[in-house]
Amino acid sequence: MKLNVLFSLVSADELYFTDRTTVVIDVLRASSSIITALSNGANEIIPVATIEFAVKVSGGMFGGKTLLGGERNTKMIDGFALGNSPFEYSQKIVENKFIVFFSTNGSKAIVKAKFSKNLFIGSFNNLSAITKHLIKLNENVEILCAGNNNLFSLEDSVCSGMLIDEIVKMNSKVELSDSSLAALAMYEKFGSNIYEMLKNTEHGKKLIQNGFESDIEYCSRCNTTNNIPYFKSNVLKLLIPGGSVY
Repeated sequence: MKLNVLFSLVSADELYFTDRTTVVIDVLRASSSIITALSNGANEIIPVATIEFAVKVSGGMFGGKTLLGGERNTKMIDGFALGNSPFEYSQKIVENKFIVFFSTNGSKAIVKAKFSKNLFIGSFNNLSAITKHLIKLNENVEILCAGNNNLFSLEDSVCSGMLIDEIVKMNSKVELSDSSLAALAMYEKFGSNIYEMLKNTEHGKKLIQNGFESDIEYCSRCNTTNNIPYFKSNVLKLLIPGGSVY
């Protein structure tokens, strides 16, 4: 089992992910919003790479049960029903709904990795569950950090390092690439207080400036759920209990 980290979307092209097992991480905030929406009963989430495509595919879908969700530069997009705060994806709002989702970084990363054999969404919220499932699969893993506008982001890299640390603790035979070793070092340096780390990242500071500090606290919570979003046939759903796929 070999672990490798890609620190931004520009690290590889779409075909690189063909037949690979991939975990997409967008700590602030797409991963948590996707996990929350599906945990609260959303039927499925359709991630898209552009706003224009989001509007196009949502028109007339699923008999009026479709919601447009996401953000551009932290803010809700005009004409969308929801932004990218996990607090917006309550059971009352998303249960039995289909959500077309665009975000500046997260949804683009998911679409980038769409040819993966297995594609999961990870965050601090479901890190332990992701760890156990990857060990069960026992395959090489690509960890794709959504990053920040195609650039490096500390929060995704630290989360990647924490995931690697947990896997190594449970499987001593894991092989680490250079980038995995770098992510692990970042977790060891910055991971002692996740909330404080997130607040002091570039994106964290921007979220605070725009009134989303409570989202940062939410996204910093470790292992609050065992739910793992899984991408198949261009949509995200939750893994069926027991780890099988739908």
